[in-house]
Amino acid sequence: MTSLAEMLMGLERVDPATLAAPLPSSLGLSHGPVSSSSLTTPVAVSHPELIAAAASPSSPIAVFFFGPPVARKASSNRVKHVRKSTNSVLAGTIAGAMEICITYPIDYMKIQLQLDARSTTPRFKSMADVVKQTFQNHGIRGLYRGLNVAVLSPKAVVRFGAFEQLKKLNVNEKGQLSSTATFMCGLGAGAFEAIFAVTPIESIKIKFIHDLNFSEQKYNGLFHGVRSIVKQQGLKGIYQGVIPTVMKTSTNQAIRFLVVESLKDWKKKGDPRAKVNKGLTALFGAIGGIVSVFLNTPLDVLKSRMQGLEAHKYRNVVHCAYQIGRKEGPLAFYKGTLPRLMRVPLETAITFTVYDFVMELLHEHVWEHH
Repeated sequence: MTSLAEMLMGLERVDPATLAAPLPSSLGLSHGPVSSSSLTTPVAVSHPELIAAAASPSSPIAVFFFGPPVARKASSNRVKHVRKSTNSVLAGTIAGAMEICITYPIDYMKIQLQLDARSTTPRFKSMADVVKQTFQNHGIRGLYRGLNVAVLSPKAVVRFGAFEQLKKLNVNEKGQLSSTATFMCGLGAGAFEAIFAVTPIESIKIKFIHDLNFSEQKYNGLFHGVRSIVKQQGLKGIYQGVIPTVMKTSTNQAIRFLVVESLKDWKKKGDPRAKVNKGLTALFGAIGGIVSVFLNTPLDVLKSRMQGLEAHKYRNVVHCAYQIGRKEGPLAFYKGTLPRLMRVPLETAITFTVYDFVMELLHEHVWEHH
């Protein structure tokens, strides 16, 4: 029940001109002299327009009793953009860190197999042999050699952030991307990821892993290793293999985003606001990862060779491909396929699912309350 004091305070906020204004003639009421009969005879008002006018928050009656309506504070486009960018950075950071920590030993095995360039007497016979020899010579920590470098990589942040920005520039009026646009946005996101995140981190990580294969190791920890690489090779040593890395990473993300986004659109049935179950998101991510493994493993092999400690044997990417094909045969381009099949589907399932989950969590439970 509204108190008299509240009613009087509400009256003070009412514009006198508003109260003095005549009521619409369509309501069948007007200001005029009050007769004695009108004071004693009850009047039943049932006109729908009068009821609607009285119920409106801005009507004189509502203003008199409850005060003027409070305008809802609308978020500007700039604030929304900042929030979405912040969400993307946080989601990408969490997704990337989780994926790297879970899948790193498999990545280690893949790199060791790809670096093994001996065509007649290979150092490793299989993935199991990589684990066996590493464990015998370096213990369980050997399987995580280079993890401290990899976990610093902002690749998932750059990847998803770049994709979101490129997507915003290419969506249609319904907020949807065509298949071609999705592929190109993924290609661009992968190129950004390769240049600004993957190449320096991968180059250092692969050198750290390759260093285990020599009797006298060159690097004694992260800072010593990075300092040694820069001192001996300059920035070229950090950005060694940038061309095959861009080729591999851009096609990787183009394939994965195309597959995942196409499967999501199929599930949403044309409704961009519909949500996809996280279990299905993980499945779609794994499918995208499997497709990318079979289509671009040769580029991954070239990248690993061009970033290893014996990269000086190759003049460029073309010369590297020629030497591998001539000395080791075409199957050498698919070295490491099995560990990639074990790691990449898991990696893409984790990153796409965790990214979507964190983005929704931040949007629905953080920003909605601020």
